[in-house]
Amino acid sequence: MNLNQVTVFSNDVAASVEFYKKFGLMLIVDSVPRYARFECPNGDSTFSVHHTEKPIASETIIYFECENLDAKAEELKQAGLQFEFEPTDQTWLWRESYLKDPSGNRICLFYAGENRQNPPWRVK
Repeated sequence: MNLNQVTVFSNDVAASVEFYKKFGLMLIVDSVPRYARFECPNGDSTFSVHHTEKPIASETIIYFECENLDAKAEELKQAGLQFEFEPTDQTWLWRESYLKDPSGNRICLFYAGENRQNPPWRVK
């Protein structure tokens, strides 16, 4: 099994498209104002934004791994995005930084390297 796609809801798909394009995601389906789908620059997974009129109240966090997290965070700050937390080393051996998309969906940019799938405490 392989994770194909994650979809988040948005009150403003056009604003979300601009936000996620700044991340480097490539727009492959443009049905704004109702829907948009992106390809991630690495791997074969896709990411979608679907319109909703309802308030966004999600406790889900979307994780995007960036090999050079600090440089990517700085690039996004220069593009006008505001971070909740700057890149920080975590006790679980990941480096993480958090921000929200225009609809309030929480995003974690992180770098974990080998520890993403093979932490020292991995179940054998």
